[in-house]
Amino acid sequence: MGKRVAVVLAGCGVYDGSEIHESSAVLVHLSREGAQAEVFAPNISQMHVVDHVKGQPTAEQRNVLVESARIARGNIRDLAQLDVKGLDALIIPGGFGVAKNLSTWATQGKNCTVCREVEDVLRAFHAAHKPIGLCCISPVLAAKIFPGCEVTVGHDTECDKWPYAQTAESLRELGCSHVNRGVTEIHVDPRHRLVTTSAFMCNAPIHEIYDGIGKMVQEVVRLA
Repeated sequence: MGKRVAVVLAGCGVYDGSEIHESSAVLVHLSREGAQAEVFAPNISQMHVVDHVKGQPTAEQRNVLVESARIARGNIRDLAQLDVKGLDALIIPGGFGVAKNLSTWATQGKNCTVCREVEDVLRAFHAAHKPIGLCCISPVLAAKIFPGCEVTVGHDTECDKWPYAQTAESLRELGCSHVNRGVTEIHVDPRHRLVTTSAFMCNAPIHEIYDGIGKMVQEVVRLA
């Protein structure tokens, strides 16, 4: 039987939820590896809703679980129902929802808090020595919860290709090690069983982002 991997989403849409291409890439690569994805999201309100045409917040209010169900085609459960004992690994795609809904990184940076249910799940997988895959901005969750861990969000020198490179310094200030990696590369922290890749932290062709996520998924499944 294939590995059962929990995928935790943060809504639907890059600016206020999970990045849809990253989420899809995770699900596609899990399927290719013969693993079974079990999709979860917290049943909480989004920080806000962004009009993805205008790039501006609106007055709407939306629920993270309800919005995440769009990506999961309705096959999703409340994160509160996740039982680590029945699962082999955890993957959290990126998107601003990680920094807005799963944590307060978007407004508080290194001084952020992590959503209680998300922190509990991360700690449960970590305590069970089960691998955790994180891409794009989601490595900040591990950096906040597991001081001393090793992650990558890409490169630490800001340029057109790496517009969010300052994130690396914030991670170092949390006491973790940031390792520079290209968009098609991953970094593995064997002590904490973390597998990270930069995804859309890099301005790169979408196939390169899919390739990097694919390597992350392959390694998570291998470690499971």
